[in-house]
Amino acid sequence: MQSIQGVGISLKHQHFQEFMNHKPDVPWLEIHTENFFSQASTSSKYLAKIRQDYPISAHCVGMSLGSAAINCPIREQHLHHIKSTVEWLQPGLISDHLSWSASQGGHYLPDLLPIPLTEEAFTIVANNIKQAQDILQRQILVENPSSYLTYVDSPITEWQFLSSLAEETGCGLLLDVNNIYVSAHNHHFDSLTYLNNMPLSAVKEIHLAGFSTEIVEGKELYIDTHGHRVCDDVWLLYEQVIKRFGALPTLIEWDTNIPDLAVLLEEKSKAEAIITKVESIEKSSLIANTVNGQS
Repeated sequence: MQSIQGVGISLKHQHFQEFMNHKPDVPWLEIHTENFFSQASTSSKYLAKIRQDYPISAHCVGMSLGSAAINCPIREQHLHHIKSTVEWLQPGLISDHLSWSASQGGHYLPDLLPIPLTEEAFTIVANNIKQAQDILQRQILVENPSSYLTYVDSPITEWQFLSSLAEETGCGLLLDVNNIYVSAHNHHFDSLTYLNNMPLSAVKEIHLAGFSTEIVEGKELYIDTHGHRVCDDVWLLYEQVIKRFGALPTLIEWDTNIPDLAVLLEEKSKAEAIITKVESIEKSSLIANTVNGQS
């Protein structure tokens, strides 16, 4: 298992050959675990070669951590597929989302569906996280979702819900900065309030991505499409994240409208520049305080 540090990018099949032939300077790569369940697939054979040169983070989309289905066999089967993939891939980090997709009837829905933020839902999600960690024998990170609607019965804030999950289950948190920005716009809450209420020790990874805008019933809605560059406001929010949580592993996430690899590398450089800027300011402040303390 290799350490995940610095700013990584999403590994897409469009870029397999470039990574194999040219080995671009990227500290680590993230894959969607479900795309590599079969080690015999062409994609897995490429990944087996690429992972010799790059640490890998496994980002899952099907653990269905919010599923209320009791002993749902299709969900447990999915977890065992993830375990087999993790065993051969040995990723540095494993993550999934605060969402659900599996139902009691044995159906798997191809989406990350929202959950109500209630005490009952908390118990369900906590138990599902514990089950996933027991099966995988690894800590998992839970990602904050982007959302476009809220349940009438959701008395707990999202940051309280996630913070309590980390405390109850020992899971880590994956902080998606774009999702915070998107949800804050759609539901009219303050992004910095969200950040300042996330536990420092639980956040282990950061995601950055782009979004789209749509007009729904006369209102401007931000949609987390992962198909554009990171917007200026999200870069500003990311700077606040680095100030609060430090230089955690950061991913440039891009899942639709896949551009040339050079575009992802440019976004990676922007994130690295922000980390350098924040660390430089903090170092200068520390030196100034030390000098003032000696004078």
